[in-house]
Amino acid sequence: MKKILIIVAVFTSFYNLNAQSYLGYLTDNYTGVHGIISNPANIVDSRFKTDINLVSASVGVTNDFYGLKILNAINNANFDFDKDAKKSFSENNNAQSNVDVLGPSFMFNLAPKHSIALSSRGRYIANVSNVNGVLFNNIVNDLDTSSSFKIPANNFNVVANAWAEFGLTYATILEDSDKHFFKAGVTVKYLSGLNNLYENTNNLSVDYNNTNLLPSTKIITTTGNLTVGGVDSQGNINRNDLEFNRGTGFGADLGFIYEYRPNIDELRDLKERNKYLIKIGFSVTDFGSINYNNNLQRNYNLNGSFSKQEFDNNDFDVLLRTKYTSTISSVSKYNLPTSAHLNFDWNMFRKFYLNLNADYNINSKTVINTNTIGNNYAITPRFESKWFSFFIPLNVMEYSGFQAGAGFRLGPLTVGSGSIITNLTSDNSKAADVYLGLKIPVYQGRIKDRDNDGVLDKKDNCPDEFGPIENNGCPYKDSDKDGTLDKDDKCIDVAGPKENNGCPYLDTDKDEVLDKDDKCVNEAGPKENMGCPYLDTDNDTVLDKDDKCPTVFGTKANNGCPEEKIVEPVKVVEPAKIQDEVIKKINEFSKTILFDTGKATIKPLSFISLDAIVSVLNEYQNANFKIEGHTDNVGIPAKNLMLSQNRAAAVKQYLIDKGVRNDRLTSEGFGSTKPIASNKTPKGKNANRRVEINLVK
Repeated sequence: MKKILIIVAVFTSFYNLNAQSYLGYLTDNYTGVHGIISNPANIVDSRFKTDINLVSASVGVTNDFYGLKILNAINNANFDFDKDAKKSFSENNNAQSNVDVLGPSFMFNLAPKHSIALSSRGRYIANVSNVNGVLFNNIVNDLDTSSSFKIPANNFNVVANAWAEFGLTYATILEDSDKHFFKAGVTVKYLSGLNNLYENTNNLSVDYNNTNLLPSTKIITTTGNLTVGGVDSQGNINRNDLEFNRGTGFGADLGFIYEYRPNIDELRDLKERNKYLIKIGFSVTDFGSINYNNNLQRNYNLNGSFSKQEFDNNDFDVLLRTKYTSTISSVSKYNLPTSAHLNFDWNMFRKFYLNLNADYNINSKTVINTNTIGNNYAITPRFESKWFSFFIPLNVMEYSGFQAGAGFRLGPLTVGSGSIITNLTSDNSKAADVYLGLKIPVYQGRIKDRDNDGVLDKKDNCPDEFGPIENNGCPYKDSDKDGTLDKDDKCIDVAGPKENNGCPYLDTDKDEVLDKDDKCVNEAGPKENMGCPYLDTDNDTVLDKDDKCPTVFGTKANNGCPEEKIVEPVKVVEPAKIQDEVIKKINEFSKTILFDTGKATIKPLSFISLDAIVSVLNEYQNANFKIEGHTDNVGIPAKNLMLSQNRAAAVKQYLIDKGVRNDRLTSEGFGSTKPIASNKTPKGKNANRRVEINLVK
């Protein structure tokens, strides 16, 4: 089995190339034509008018059984993998490989919503799956020094394929509505196979007896089956004859991208700007296969044995043909490493982004002559601008574990690695990769905005004056120069204060007290009485403010009081003799009694009316009166009843405080139970909100 594993080593060097390409760089929005590698939808709505790749290459290494300090291996010419590397052999070791060379390729825009790309690409991928590392370690070491061992049944699979691709990519915008943006792309590829080799075992077991002294008596016993593909009719592997293994086929990639664009109104016409807050991409790559018409497959029955001497003295191909029976068949189909990719990109702040990416293998790792990729999960923070990007991919890769890398793009040059930080700091690196590229980028031009107001000149009605988008790039005017912009000014041509929406305050009654301060808007009055005229309650031409007897007719000479020389006794009138006109007069005064809203507090303006009532009541000392409070039907009945009671009591207390005897007065509230008008109209409700003073007979 030594030479089987040597073949494996030839395929993959057992410290194999990484299955992901350009780690970190493919998250950038300035990948241009490189974007088709991960998702063909990338090329439409691109930051490039056109992008021409001259040459780019990505190579790397990963496995799960050899770890080392990369700098030691590079700087030490005597570095020995057997002695100096850290080994993690198990019954199920794995490795994989990928070399990805993007040759002359370019992309360009057919129209605002359509783009195409033409690409040439050379690729090499190899997989080693489920190899028994313990067996490998025993055979690599001299069997003479190895103890006897027995390796149980094991199935390993090895696939290596090199081919060229020639691709045509088309991408289009599916929807661009409001804040939501969708695009899709597809790549169809012509495949030219260059070389294909594979090996597969079924229930392989190895039993080595090292108890005898002579090599001829040290026996290696095997069971199981071995399949070797990429051979000639004699079973020889044609590693160097590329013409022999030449094949053709077709493949395809398919991808979709969604972008959430909350600020699209400001960015829609800026072709050179990224417009999204969040971008989500999904793609499936490498559908397809290659047919190698000249490839043959030899199937060996490994139930048998041979001595160590035979193992040492024979080429393993010869040993297989002489010691084991086999059949040959033509199985020519090779399957591409079909995989799915999920990408999430967040524009955190201005030119700073955070990318989350996952690559998933779709193919089975046990199918003969089928390549796979290693599952990979990466988080990549990056700074991105037109001419420069810097990214730090942090990824967890199947088999090799966590890796940290770094890379940059400087105009046409791209350099990076998905593992360089780990390689420089760890003494147990199980992966290494590097990529390098040179291109000719032709960026989207910047549309002019001379006044830098965010409205492009071609849409700006005032291209040389800063103005908001909602006013088509023009500043808002203030026609009347009152400090209130026309868009907010209710009186554009007349100056007015901001608090009145740019309109001047009115003076309806022309009393030089503005309506906003005038308590009597429709009646002229002096400023000192808040725009209201002074009253003359007793109509004696002496205003109440100057009238010492405001409710009794008098003369100006006596300050509004009557000139009486003889004091007459108080007139005592029986209740029954009080005329209805007196009661009517009392209630006319009571109609002007005003209260604070929702309260029983009498407003000062009502004191004049109440004082007039006091004068009337004092004329009839032998009469008793009942004060009744009433409300409309608005609100809760119980609260209305209480309010009416409190208001009637407040009027009673005022009259008592002015000298009316307490035993002459009673008060009661009726709420809304005794309306005198309909509560269906404002006028009726106003009439129902009243205080009545009635004679008690």
